Parts: sequence; C-alpha cells; structure tokens
Amino acid sequence: MSLEQVSDLAQGREVAATRKDKQEVLNYLNVLENIGKLIKGNSILEKDILNIHRMVTKDTLDGPDDCGVYRDRYVVVANRFTGEIFFRPPQNEDVPGLIKDLVKWINSEGSKELDPVIEAGITHYEFVRIHPFIDGNGRTTRVLAALILYLRGFDTKQFFCLDDYYNSDRPAYYKALRSVEQETLDLTNWLEYFVEGVNVSIEAVKERTIKLSSDRLRKAKRGQIALTQRQMMIVEFINQNEKITNRNVREMFKISDRAALKEIRKSMDLKVIKSEGKGRSLYYVLA
Repeated sequence: MSLEQVSDLAQGREVAATRKDKQEVLNYLNVLENIGKLIKGNSILEKDILNIHRMVTKDTLDGPDDCGVYRDRYVVVANRFTGEIFFRPPQNEDVPGLIKDLVKWINSEGSKELDPVIEAGITHYEFVRIHPFIDGNGRTTRVLAALILYLRGFDTKQFFCLDDYYNSDRPAYYKALRSVEQETLDLTNWLEYFVEGVNVSIEAVKERTIKLSSDRLRKAKRGQIALTQRQMMIVEFINQNEKITNRNVREMFKISDRAALKEIRKSMDLKVIKSEGKGRSLYYVLA
C-alpha cells in the first residue's frame, strides 16, 4: 500500500469517525427532546430500555445487529482514552436477568421512597455495572437516569443534561465508578459524585436561562424563557460565532431548508433571536 493510499484511508476513517460523532449527538438530542414519549404510563419496562438503546445508537454501531439487543460478546469497562480496564461486567448470559431485576427495582415502591436523584444515581451505577450492550451503554444509562428524574418531576427536556459534567473530567467519573467496593456495594462516594453532578447541571441551566432572558422578558408574567434542546443549541452557536444562518441550522440538525426556517421562527417568536441583513445575506443574532 502506497503512502498516498494510507493517507486516503486515514482521511476516510477520520471522516467516518466525524460522521459517527455527529450522528451520536443527533440521536442523543432526539431522545432527550422526546423523553416524555419514551414510555407509556409511569413504569419503565425492559422493552423501553432496549428501545432507548436502539434510538441512541442508530447508524453509529459497527454492527447494526447490535442495536437494541443485549451483548452476545464479552466486553470490559475501560477508560476509552487510556485503555485501562477498571471493571469486568457479568457474563453475557446473566445480562437479561440482571436487567429484569433492575427494572423491577426501578418500578418498586422502595425506589419511589428514595429521593429522585438518589434513585437515578443508583440506577445509573447498576446499569453501568451490568453493561448490557456492546456499545452505547453510557448514552443509554444517561438517558435512563434523565428519564427517571423526568418522571419524578425534573424538567429534563429543557436542556438538563449531565453529559457536560461527566465530560469535563472523565478521570473523576471513572474514579467515582471505581470507588464502589464490589463486595459491599457501598455507593456512598459514587452517589456524592452523582448528586454533585445534578446540582452543577441545574445551576448551569439556571445561569444559561438568566443569561438568555432580557430584562423585559424576565419581568413578563410568563417568567423566564423555556428553550428546547435545538433552540439552546442555536443560541450557543450564536454565542460562539456571533451569528447563525439558515444553512448553519440545516447542517447542525441535518434537516430541510423549510424545517430549519421553522426552528428559526420558533426562536424569533420567543424574541430570543432576531434577523439582520436581507436576501442571501440574511442571518440571525441574539435579540
């Protein structure tokens, strides 16, 4: 293989990785936006978990058959950056039974007597411990934790997300997971970390909301603006680039020109953004 072919292959893999990363973000965004529609009623079922995994891993797995099904090959939990193995999950054949037990606990009266954040934190850890899928376990468990909080009264649809907290210090995340002694299953350190993550995430949402609300809107009877995931991403794009165009919105969400214009108009109706320029030079800035 020539150097030119090696270069082309490397570039191809880089493009594929970039597309995969973008698809993962879009999948995750779509699930969070529709978190209230993920289940019927107030009980989380095993089929719901499989469906969540199917949604967050759509068009991102090397093996499409692994999407929405339990692992049939053994995997380990490791630091994706260093490769260090810090946990070996249960055997493949044990996964279905363990998930059924977890689902039973989630829907039990005992779990509902706990603080919602504690319930979500315990569920998060146990799901990671079981590690039921070949890939996408992290995204699935974060959605599951967010779903539990949503069902217990947290408005997780309004850009409440723990990902920023986890991603800001991955070593701390792994350290918290590793702090659980497997013989005693003492979750104290992990739950302290998880609770702090919820607190930091809520404060971040509060700061963003206040930043985005003008004095006039804050004084209005409807109070502060509640933005959707996409609206918040549009605003953050403008914060970073000073403006946004219809084309930027199309590419960001992989939607049609008409759908992009609809998203823009929603933000304009809330008076969060405003238009400037005309024709092909039309763009949008924060109001």
